Amino acid sequence: QVQLVESGGGSVQAGGSLRLSCAASGRTFSRHAMAWFRQAPGKDREFVANTDYSGSSTVYADSVKGRFTISRDNAKNTMYLQMNSLKPEDTAVYYCAAGAMRTMTSAYAYWGQGTQVTVSS
Repeated sequence: QVQLVESGGGSVQAGGSLRLSCAASGRTFSRHAMAWFRQAPGKDREFVANTDYSGSSTVYADSVKGRFTISRDNAKNTMYLQMNSLKPEDTAVYYCAAGAMRTMTSAYAYWGQGTQVTVSS
């Protein structure tokens, strides 16, 4: 069983950067694929990026490719999302999740409560 807590959200101007963190508890953390999803007001939750158990394989949504970088440090039980060149359309609540190496929300059994990211123009 895994418990997840996001942090690092905030407000930034377009073109700026933020780094989100997801702290995990549970001895099986390193066995799970990890992912970031986001949800804007009135919109469906959408896939952002994920990484396999070792951090060797990664997948990015086309909308963030080249701007965001996902990573994990299993020794620290922490996953990160480095967000550069932020755009107003990146504004959303960002959620971390643990589960299978997929891009569907249904593939993830464990979710954090989310952290707000607001990008102003």
